[in-house]
Amino acid sequence: MTDFQSLKVTKRDGRQEPINLDKIHRVLEWAAEGLDNVSVSQVELKSQIQLYDGIRSQDIHETIIKAAADLISTETPDYQYMAARLAIFHLRKIAYGQFEPPHLFDHVTTLTEMKRYDQHILRDYSRDEFDTLNDYLDHSRDLTFSYAAVKQLEGKYLIQDRVSRRVYESPQMLYMLIGMCLFADYPRDTRLGYIKRFYDAISLFKISLPTPIMSGVRSPSRQFSSCVLIECGDSLDSINATTSAIVKYVSLRAGIGINAGRIRAVGSPIRGGEAQHTGCIPFFKLFQAAVKSCSQGGVRGGAATLFYPLWHLEVESLLVLKNNRGVEENRVRHMDYGVQINRTLYQRLIKGGNITLFSPHEVPGLYEAFFADQDEFERLYEQYEQDPNIRKRSLPAVDLFSLMMQERSSTGRIYIQNVDHCNTHSPFDPKVAPVRQSNLCLEIALPTSPLESMDDANGEIALCTLSALNLGAINSLDELEELAELAVRALDSLLDYQDYPIEAARRASMKRRTLGIGVINFANYLAKNGVKYSDGSGNNLTHRTFEAIQYYLLKASNKLARERGACPGFNETVYARGVLPIDTYKKDLDAICSEPLHLDWEALRADIVAHGLRNSTLSSLMPSETSSQISNATNGIEPPRGLVTVKQSKDGILKQVVPDYQELRHAYELLWQMPSNDGYLQLVGIMQKFVDQAISANTNYDPQRFEGGRVPMKQLLKDLLTAYKFGLKTLYYQNTRDGADDAQADLADDCAGGACKI
Repeated sequence: MTDFQSLKVTKRDGRQEPINLDKIHRVLEWAAEGLDNVSVSQVELKSQIQLYDGIRSQDIHETIIKAAADLISTETPDYQYMAARLAIFHLRKIAYGQFEPPHLFDHVTTLTEMKRYDQHILRDYSRDEFDTLNDYLDHSRDLTFSYAAVKQLEGKYLIQDRVSRRVYESPQMLYMLIGMCLFADYPRDTRLGYIKRFYDAISLFKISLPTPIMSGVRSPSRQFSSCVLIECGDSLDSINATTSAIVKYVSLRAGIGINAGRIRAVGSPIRGGEAQHTGCIPFFKLFQAAVKSCSQGGVRGGAATLFYPLWHLEVESLLVLKNNRGVEENRVRHMDYGVQINRTLYQRLIKGGNITLFSPHEVPGLYEAFFADQDEFERLYEQYEQDPNIRKRSLPAVDLFSLMMQERSSTGRIYIQNVDHCNTHSPFDPKVAPVRQSNLCLEIALPTSPLESMDDANGEIALCTLSALNLGAINSLDELEELAELAVRALDSLLDYQDYPIEAARRASMKRRTLGIGVINFANYLAKNGVKYSDGSGNNLTHRTFEAIQYYLLKASNKLARERGACPGFNETVYARGVLPIDTYKKDLDAICSEPLHLDWEALRADIVAHGLRNSTLSSLMPSETSSQISNATNGIEPPRGLVTVKQSKDGILKQVVPDYQELRHAYELLWQMPSNDGYLQLVGIMQKFVDQAISANTNYDPQRFEGGRVPMKQLLKDLLTAYKFGLKTLYYQNTRDGADDAQADLADDCAGGACKI
């Protein structure tokens, strides 16, 4: 039997001394203080089994942290806080050499000298301001994280040497310095007030920030937009420029949306018939290589979603690009795909008609009308169907839709973009600024124009800067007004604070100043209010909540426009004509939700027409997988799969218990408890009534609910049409239950490694 008293520990300087079990006990007692159902002796017992003679002091810390984390369960949820406190203790010892953090000024000075922090922080703030903000810092908030949150902070967000994994800061320093960077250009008599308010909002988890901001703001890096939308034209110059832009932005931590729908089909004549075009697939492979060419600063790998229209002549080959069958020559498996659909194509499905496929370059005006004018598209589409001189192929709509849904089912990664809804229920006037694509996670809907070269004066790369409001952290909808103003001000400042490596992105950002503010912890919010996803009981609450969110976001942007001016592209929005989201939503929603509007939209409409908006867009609902963990919240708008979820990360498996477990464990509706997608799609439709961009909405299927253990195609098509009926702009993942122990599993892959893990 091991005599633990005789074991020695190896210190950082190589010295050995006896393991101090009393010291370990005191640390564990400190970490357990005030927590329910945690046992210091049980953690000690699990830890001591793993101790050995000569163990490094760092390994002792990691052993006791893991021992506590392994005990996290629904019966003993507070171990997630005990493990987190131990991890924070260890983290601070590494960062500072002691548990107590240094003075803010001393810390910033040290890391600036190390070139870890941007030099402007010391330059822009006086010592008196540093003293004031240091006194405001509340380092005890570090002890409110869950274990999964601390591990995500360590792995992705805290400034560190990503080779040695040496961490240089603690979480409260991160939160304060983000505020100092984003409000640095505010007048000296007001900026400390905004910094304090913003610090409280983000450190108390009321506002959630995305990966690029959390990991980058305060560092010398200056590119923080989460999502980049790049449109490709039908020329080699444009394809090459698109490829270069992809590489540039992947290397800067952004998730990529690529619109390649203009590329002509295989067999098309080029150079007057001198050669035949090789079609889309070789160029899709080129884009895939560009996406995978860079790791994103050690924070994550590159990822992209590529968009094309369902009526493209090559669509039958494009729909199976992720399919595991086939050979490498006809597959491009390491990107995801967004299939673009509109009213005309859905009508062909509903009426049992055919869909005709064309090469975009052979049907003048059709591709542009697909987004900008639905009536004109239908007129041209029927005209070209009758033209015998145009190359085409026709097949039953049900066969094409079924192929699409079959591939969506088998891969989970064939996404849907309803391009008409993206333009008819949009902040942008589709005649002058059509929305032709979305992004990696299907929540961004912004205008783009193809690049013909890297310095193209007419090309437009769309960027969107994201954050989210934590619905579980509010007690009244009135609280959203303050949070909306802080989020809008901070993100709008970020647009001027960051650099733009490509001119087409800078011009578009300065012109449109687009933001996307979403929500996290929606499942917790429903549970707190005693309503469900599936039975309609949450419909009215959702209507009131998202009305308030959009109203206060617009109000904040209007207020900012009075101070700093409207965005230069305001005249290309329908807001300039006084058109609001409440004017253009799908009226089918009225049949499932009769909740009236509660806020003064007419006064807001008049203010917007009179003074404009600082930002063309303000809302989008993203998956927020990682940042939800930081806030110990449920993902975005999604129901959890279990009361304890198991998150896969590059640091291993992390257990997380749903928020407010003790009080609400019987109130949560879990994913596979929902009998169908109907209630969820209704809620998303109600959200979309107010959200000005799009929503990362998933469909979910348990095959065991269906005869023969297979989800019938009829059900898949029904849900697709339901989503369209209620005005959804996009559909993201299709999840299929695989029979695993879902009570303990939620292995969502966090946006395929992309930037929308906000």
